[in-house]
Amino acid sequence: MDAAYKISVLVFLSTFLMLKAITVYLSKDKEEISQRVQAFTKGRTEERPSEENSSKEKLLGIFRVLTPKKLLESADLELSQADIPLRPEELAIIQIGLIIVPVIISVIVFESIAIPIIFALIGAIAPALFIKQAKAARLKRFNDQLGEGLSIMSNSLRAGYSFLQTLESLQKEGAEPMSTEFGRALREMRLGTPTEEALHNMTKRVASEDFDLVVTAVNIQRQVGGNLAEVLDNIAFTIKERVRIKGEVKTLTAQGRISGIIVGVLPLFLAAFISVVNPAYMSQLIKHPIGLVMIGSALFSELVGAVLIKKIVNIDY
Repeated sequence: MDAAYKISVLVFLSTFLMLKAITVYLSKDKEEISQRVQAFTKGRTEERPSEENSSKEKLLGIFRVLTPKKLLESADLELSQADIPLRPEELAIIQIGLIIVPVIISVIVFESIAIPIIFALIGAIAPALFIKQAKAARLKRFNDQLGEGLSIMSNSLRAGYSFLQTLESLQKEGAEPMSTEFGRALREMRLGTPTEEALHNMTKRVASEDFDLVVTAVNIQRQVGGNLAEVLDNIAFTIKERVRIKGEVKTLTAQGRISGIIVGVLPLFLAAFISVVNPAYMSQLIKHPIGLVMIGSALFSELVGAVLIKKIVNIDY
């Protein structure tokens, strides 16, 4: 029974890897063209081939074969939205390292099962939290710049510029990340991508509700006509007012957010302080089963409290 089970598992894995390799091989030319177009639109330059780069590409290729395509596309979109210059395969390698290395170190140091599990969970969650934070920060900068950017676009259209010339002036005069995103959309248009598709790709990379409104207005104007400069002025005024209101609300909720941070971080600092001052006192909490249950309950309570405070201070606009 055991031998038959092992043989069936090996046959399944062999078949899966063979079919995956055939699929990658058949779509190799299409994937290569897509990667070159993405590299050009992102403003990357080709690296010189070397033995180190060749071995690195082989390792990344293994991860690319074993990882589902939808998962790679989702990770690539997340990295683009966060403006992190990594490929999905590189992110997978980093995440695996963050899981394995702390677990090995914690097993050697603590000689316990619970602590490595905690470190493994932290290593698995940390990259996602970092990417989410980077996405939020970049989105905030983009939304703050969008009102001024729309004013530049409307003034350029009134001066007689075409839409592509308007995007080019915005790329040159705008700040990061707005100039980068408009520059990438402009390069896609110059490569033959339709304007509507290039702007749609930009909305996926930026993930901004305000910019979705701008793209909708531009697409409607291109289909039915109208005064685009006036429409952009109205949208710019709306966005600027929204940014002002968000700033006022953030000021009013600052005390609640700071209180939540202090209450959440204080137990961690207190535990670290006691561990340094009196390690024997904290060792009982780590080694005893009841202590591990208490640590788990405390972490769960911290998480619930953080979620509740976030729900209170975050106000939908």
